[in-house]
Amino acid sequence: MYFAALLARTEDGWEASDTELDDVETLSDLADLAREASPEEDTVLVLIEQEDAWFGVVRVDGEDDPRIYVSDAAAAARSAYGELLLTDELLGREPGSDGPDLDSLNLDGTEEGESEEDDDDEDGPAAEGVTHGPVGDSEILDDLGVSEKELRSLDAEDALGAIADALGASEVLETVR
Repeated sequence: MYFAALLARTEDGWEASDTELDDVETLSDLADLAREASPEEDTVLVLIEQEDAWFGVVRVDGEDDPRIYVSDAAAAARSAYGELLLTDELLGREPGSDGPDLDSLNLDGTEEGESEEDDDDEDGPAAEGVTHGPVGDSEILDDLGVSEKELRSLDAEDALGAIADALGASEVLETVR
C-alpha cells in the first residue's frame, strides 16, 4: 500500500494535500505537481511511502531542481513510484544504463535460464544493480529541523509521521492520511 502527500510551506505554516501519482510518469512531472501546490514558489515536500518497505522525500524549492532522498533504493526500485525517484544521476549510473536487456526477457516474465520458482526473489530486473540502503540528498531537511543523522535513522514504518512531527506539520498530514 502506498501513501503520497504534498506538504507546502506557506506564511501560515504547512498545508497538506494528498496526491494521486497515477498520472505522474517522470520526476519532472512530480516536480511540476509540487510546484502547482505552491504558487508563491515556497518549499514543497512530496512525501511517499510504501508500507514498511521504503519512504522517499522530494523537495522542490521554486524553480530549482528537485532534491531527492530515498530510504532504501533496492526496495524502491521494485515499485512504480520508487522508480520515479531513482534517476540515473541519483544512483550514480550513466544515463540510459538502467533496466534489463529486453531481448533476454521471455513473455512469461522470467529471464532466460531462470525458472518460475525463482519468482519469489524480490529483486526483479528493475532492482538489478541497486544496493539496499539510502540514496540521495540526506541533508534535504536539515534547514527544516530534521538532521541527516535523524533522517537516516528513520524506520520506513513511521518515517513520514516523524518527519511531519519535526516540521510541526503532523496534524495537517494526518488530515490527508
